Amino acid sequence: MKIAPVAEVKARFSAYLKASQEGPIVVTKNGRPVAVLLAVADEDELERLILAHSPRFQALLDAAEDRIRKGQGIPHEDFWREV
Repeated sequence: MKIAPVAEVKARFSAYLKASQEGPIVVTKNGRPVAVLLAVADEDELERLILAHSPRFQALLDAAEDRIRKGQGIPHEDFWREV
């Protein structure tokens, strides 16, 4: 994993995009991490990444887990039969 200041990433963005194929690059501002430059292999990976950081999607998952904990879920077999 590389670490680079935002000014350097800005000046050499194409080179950092290429370097991100090797691993994530932590972008810093005033010595503090502010972003991560991460290569994406395909659209499925991009979708998973976006969903993992979506507050709305996380809220849906949290609500579903809460319902399951309260016994309000449906059995595994019933779920797949419905799908």
